[in-house]
Amino acid sequence: MKKYISLLLILLISSCQITETIHLNPNGSGTIVISKLRDEQSYMQVAGENYSKEEKFEDTTYVFHDFITKYEATFSKLPASEKTIFQKFANVNVHIKKSSYEKEYKTTITQNFNTITEVPDLYKTEEYVDDLIHNYALTAEEHYYKVNYTFDGSLFKRMVTITDAVQLTKQQDQIKELKNRYSQFKINQPYVLKYYFPRKIKSVSNANAKISEDKKTLELQFLITDCVVNPESTNLEVLLESEAID
Repeated sequence: MKKYISLLLILLISSCQITETIHLNPNGSGTIVISKLRDEQSYMQVAGENYSKEEKFEDTTYVFHDFITKYEATFSKLPASEKTIFQKFANVNVHIKKSSYEKEYKTTITQNFNTITEVPDLYKTEEYVDDLIHNYALTAEEHYYKVNYTFDGSLFKRMVTITDAVQLTKQQDQIKELKNRYSQFKINQPYVLKYYFPRKIKSVSNANAKISEDKKTLELQFLITDCVVNPESTNLEVLLESEAID
């Protein structure tokens, strides 16, 4: 089994910015995009003299189903339950760019959906790809929480569920240590939710959400470290006005 690497440690060392964008259409279909971008100013502080020594270039785009096809021999031997998990990611598109010359490190994960309930936990996408390539057990299941969504035409929900309380406690302990270790740095680590709805927003469960003038868009920002300590803090409910009101 692949060794589990602390998500928190990756985020802190990478000085990451995450933006989760959802566009919902009137019929419930739409697009979700998760963008993970390395903040160069923050990373420069953490990397020190090694920052100028980086030599990396990668520009890759793939659809998850490509790996199911390429590693059919591995996929065909999986239990039905694991095949079902992988199939949920089949039409997920991933673009990875890592350029030490342009100083751009960005991963963009995109999925079009007919209903948002069919969207899997996209934050696990790259790990599941590794599982297929290397024939690992489902290491992404070692995450201690999962993210899913629902939308019934009027009520949108972003739901985070803790799946491993023991691992959560370990992460909470780690963050205390890592905050002390990097306390001298000014690290920029926003975690931003941007949601676009087909009708005006009537109410939002989080009072910190910023609603656009036309009331059809919201933006909500967190600190990544806060989200790692308390993933459920990103739970959200958005109630839209009835169709008669516009």
